[in-house]
Amino acid sequence: MLPRNTALTDAHLLVVDDQLEQLQLLIGLLRNAGCRISVGFDGSQAYQRALAISPDLILMDVRMPRMDGFAACRLLAADPRTCAIPVIFLTVAGDLHERLDGLEIGGVDYVVKPFEAAEVLARIRVHLTRVNGKRHVEEEVSASDLTSNSVIVRAAIRHLSQRLNNPPTVERLAHLVGTNEKRLSRAFRDNLGRTVFEYLRDERLRIAQRLLSSTSLSIASIAEEIGFSSAANFATAFRERLGMTPSTYREELRCRDLTSTREPALNTE
Repeated sequence: MLPRNTALTDAHLLVVDDQLEQLQLLIGLLRNAGCRISVGFDGSQAYQRALAISPDLILMDVRMPRMDGFAACRLLAADPRTCAIPVIFLTVAGDLHERLDGLEIGGVDYVVKPFEAAEVLARIRVHLTRVNGKRHVEEEVSASDLTSNSVIVRAAIRHLSQRLNNPPTVERLAHLVGTNEKRLSRAFRDNLGRTVFEYLRDERLRIAQRLLSSTSLSIASIAEEIGFSSAANFATAFRERLGMTPSTYREELRCRDLTSTREPALNTE
């Protein structure tokens, strides 16, 4: 059984696949990770059940009868009630154009069958963390007196959380949130005490620490997952921030876990 993680525990996932064997594998994997599961067998059920239950994330096959995953994703993205739910496509599709189509219509990620359990959980964890982070920011902003700059920052963070591995330039990000580059930079400094680049770097490294501690993904895979151009650049940024390389950080965590499991229980008599 894979260890549970707080990002997954009690998360409500909608799993959609017309192949019963695949559904059973995914349900077993996700339940062991602490998730609550709802099931659909085609795109039409995916849309209707998403409306009914508002899941935290949808894991959906592409090629299904009646309504395929792409058609369902278009409906979900167009509906204000479901547009914020992240959709990860899980499919045997290996065609690059099809994968790009899925991302362009609103999917946040792709996992190709046959899948590795650790990869599925890692990708779900990353997107749940982004969703939770976005909700946290929205809650903080709604609880305070909203200023125009804080709204700009909130909107910018929403875009960055959805494109962490391929973020827009600061100029493009400013355009996406309806302002200019100078004002966006000032809004980040005034509200967060950081530049846009510093926020993005810190968020990437925060997720990297989580992935290093809770998955077996390689350093190169984690670097790619969070948007570094190479494992070497990732290692340099990680070392500058935490004073050690990613591999050393992971090894220290493993040694600490081994030590804690070997320590004898204290005699309280």
